[in-house]
Amino acid sequence: MELHLETVALFSLKLAYESEGQSPILRDDLVMGDYQRDVFELLVRRGDVEGIQVKVGECVGLALEAVGGVDKPLGRELNRLTADFSSAQTIEQLGIPLLAIKDYLNDIL
Repeated sequence: MELHLETVALFSLKLAYESEGQSPILRDDLVMGDYQRDVFELLVRRGDVEGIQVKVGECVGLALEAVGGVDKPLGRELNRLTADFSSAQTIEQLGIPLLAIKDYLNDIL
Protein backbone atom coordinates (compact mmCIF):
# COMPACT_ATOMS: atom_id res chain seq x y z
CA MET A 1 0.00 0.00 0.00
CA GLU A 2 2.86 2.39 0.78
CA LEU A 3 4.07 2.24 -2.81
CA HIS A 4 0.61 3.12 -4.11
CA LEU A 5 0.34 6.02 -1.66
CA GLU A 6 3.71 7.36 -2.76
CA THR A 7 2.73 6.93 -6.41
CA VAL A 8 -0.50 8.90 -5.94
CA ALA A 9 1.52 11.67 -4.31
CA LEU A 10 4.10 11.61 -7.12
CA PHE A 11 1.49 11.68 -9.90
CA SER A 12 -0.40 14.50 -8.16
CA LEU A 13 2.71 16.60 -7.74
CA LYS A 14 3.71 15.94 -11.34
CA LEU A 15 0.35 17.32 -12.49
CA ALA A 16 0.68 20.33 -10.22
CA TYR A 17 4.32 21.28 -10.71
CA GLU A 18 5.89 19.56 -13.70
CA SER A 19 5.95 21.52 -16.91
CA GLU A 20 7.10 20.65 -20.38
CA GLY A 21 10.76 21.20 -21.03
CA GLN A 22 11.81 20.89 -17.39
CA SER A 23 13.35 17.88 -15.74
CA PRO A 24 10.68 15.55 -14.38
CA ILE A 25 9.76 15.29 -10.71
CA LEU A 26 11.20 12.07 -9.28
CA ARG A 27 10.60 10.19 -6.05
CA ASP A 28 13.80 11.58 -4.50
CA ASP A 29 13.02 15.25 -5.26
CA LEU A 30 12.64 17.63 -2.32
CA VAL A 31 8.97 18.24 -3.14
CA MET A 32 8.36 14.56 -2.30
CA GLY A 33 9.93 14.86 1.16
CA ASP A 34 6.68 14.56 3.16
CA TYR A 35 5.17 12.06 0.73
CA GLN A 36 7.83 9.36 0.44
CA ARG A 37 7.16 5.69 0.97
CA ASP A 38 8.76 5.59 4.43
CA VAL A 39 6.44 8.36 5.66
CA PHE A 40 3.43 6.42 4.42
CA GLU A 41 4.87 3.18 5.83
CA LEU A 42 4.95 4.73 9.29
CA LEU A 43 1.37 5.96 8.96
CA VAL A 44 0.21 2.53 7.76
CA ARG A 45 2.00 0.75 10.61
CA ARG A 46 0.33 3.07 13.09
CA GLY A 47 -3.04 2.50 11.44
CA ASP A 48 -3.38 6.28 11.03
CA VAL A 49 -6.13 6.38 8.43
CA GLU A 50 -6.81 10.06 9.02
CA GLY A 51 -3.12 10.95 8.65
CA ILE A 52 -2.95 9.03 5.38
CA GLN A 53 -6.08 10.74 4.12
CA VAL A 54 -4.68 14.17 5.00
CA LYS A 55 -1.37 13.49 3.18
CA VAL A 56 -3.11 12.14 0.08
CA GLY A 57 -5.67 14.94 0.24
CA GLU A 58 -2.93 17.57 0.15
CA CYS A 59 -1.44 16.15 -3.02
CA VAL A 60 -4.70 15.36 -4.75
CA GLY A 61 -5.90 18.88 -3.94
CA LEU A 62 -2.96 20.25 -5.91
CA ALA A 63 -3.73 17.90 -8.79
CA LEU A 64 -7.37 18.96 -8.69
CA GLU A 65 -6.34 22.60 -9.08
CA ALA A 66 -4.01 21.64 -11.94
CA VAL A 67 -6.86 20.04 -13.90
CA GLY A 68 -9.16 23.03 -13.43
CA GLY A 69 -11.08 22.16 -10.27
CA VAL A 70 -14.36 20.34 -9.76
CA ASP A 71 -16.07 22.37 -12.47
CA LYS A 72 -14.11 20.52 -15.16
CA PRO A 73 -14.76 16.89 -16.18
CA LEU A 74 -11.32 15.67 -15.06
CA GLY A 75 -11.73 17.44 -11.75
CA ARG A 76 -15.22 16.09 -11.12
CA GLU A 77 -14.04 12.52 -11.56
CA LEU A 78 -10.94 13.06 -9.41
CA ASN A 79 -13.11 14.64 -6.73
CA ARG A 80 -15.49 11.66 -6.82
CA LEU A 81 -12.63 9.20 -6.45
CA THR A 82 -11.15 11.22 -3.61
CA ALA A 83 -14.49 11.25 -1.79
CA ASP A 84 -14.51 7.44 -1.83
CA PHE A 85 -10.98 7.44 -0.41
CA SER A 86 -11.84 10.02 2.25
CA SER A 87 -14.85 8.06 3.49
CA ALA A 88 -12.75 4.97 4.33
CA GLN A 89 -12.47 4.26 8.02
CA THR A 90 -9.89 1.46 8.06
CA ILE A 91 -6.58 0.81 6.33
CA GLU A 92 -8.19 -2.05 4.43
CA GLN A 93 -10.94 0.22 3.10
CA LEU A 94 -8.35 2.59 1.62
CA GLY A 95 -7.06 0.02 -0.87
CA ILE A 96 -9.60 -0.01 -3.68
CA PRO A 97 -10.22 3.78 -3.77
CA LEU A 98 -6.46 4.37 -3.62
CA LEU A 99 -5.86 2.17 -6.66
CA ALA A 100 -8.66 3.97 -8.52
CA ILE A 101 -7.07 7.36 -7.78
CA LYS A 102 -3.62 6.10 -8.80
CA ASP A 103 -4.90 4.67 -12.08
CA TYR A 104 -6.89 7.81 -12.86
CA LEU A 105 -3.95 10.12 -12.22
CA ASN A 106 -1.75 7.89 -14.36
CA ASP A 107 -4.30 8.09 -17.18
CA ILE A 108 -4.47 11.89 -17.14
CA LEU A 109 -0.72 12.42 -16.87
